[in-house]
Amino acid sequence: MKGREALPDEADGGRPEGQSRHVPVMLERCLDMLAPALAEPGAVVVDCTLGLGGHSEALLTRFPGVRLVALDRDKEALRLSGERLAPYGDRAALVHAVYDELPDVLDRLDVPRVQGVLFDLGVSSMQLDEADRGFAYAQDAPLDMRMDQTTGVSAAEVLNTYPPGELVRILRAYGEEKQAKRIVSAVVREREKEPFTNSARLVELIRDALPQAAKRTGGNPAKRTFQALRIEVNGELSVLERAIPAAVKALAVGGRIAVLSYHSLEDRLVKQVFAAGAANTAPPGLPVVPERYQPRLKLLTRGAELPTEEEVAENRRAAPARLRGAERIREESAE
Repeated sequence: MKGREALPDEADGGRPEGQSRHVPVMLERCLDMLAPALAEPGAVVVDCTLGLGGHSEALLTRFPGVRLVALDRDKEALRLSGERLAPYGDRAALVHAVYDELPDVLDRLDVPRVQGVLFDLGVSSMQLDEADRGFAYAQDAPLDMRMDQTTGVSAAEVLNTYPPGELVRILRAYGEEKQAKRIVSAVVREREKEPFTNSARLVELIRDALPQAAKRTGGNPAKRTFQALRIEVNGELSVLERAIPAAVKALAVGGRIAVLSYHSLEDRLVKQVFAAGAANTAPPGLPVVPERYQPRLKLLTRGAELPTEEEVAENRRAAPARLRGAERIREESAE
């Protein structure tokens, strides 16, 4: 999965103008952040969210001595990016996996440590632009939303079968939707008449359910509900909770990690993992801090970096992006 979440574009009616479907978000900044760790020949960099392969291609081009390991749970993304990266031959290993499976993938490839890791979270441009995937609320489509369509429950199954209280929790926790109870009451009422199958009916229901004041702000009123359903269907936050610490652990000393997030839930989780790694964990009052308590990460960003105004103008899907980076500065004592 490759995150250019595109919520502003969906509200404007679908695909962005020009070539922004294929433009990797904050590309040069990500490359610059990872560059000091990828200078040595034989360095391994992991693209945990391959998508259409834009970031991976740039990594292979800019750093001719690196080997790439790239993961994606979407088989169609792997097929398309495989064609794109074919000229790089055996420098690129493409793997069908969810990114919390990174330790297993590296173990199978006999790669004990890596020098760089990149995450570009969220849903990919390809998934948004292909109507039959059901991610975009601006076009009618089957309510699927699975990034890997070979497994798991669809968004329609979530809407039609989850208890009302669980649906309210999901909309509040994953969509930060203040009108969750109102929307869920309408969903429960309507699903008893006929199960939900397509996105247009859900969008219309949300518009009808919300008070006028709530419809005047924040873009398309369906945006938060669709985000919440997508996160639930794909287990995105629980996967991320496992994946970021695993990626940090996979870094060699001097290795670097860069993470692009597209909403506050993702960014908060990344911030917490990085802050914990960069903290001194010694009990207060020790005259000398033993090594096991010293930070193992150095933060590479002050807060989260934002895309430039110029980039957002060229690629509106970059607008919600937040970039954080960290460098591994010591091993964990228990490793």
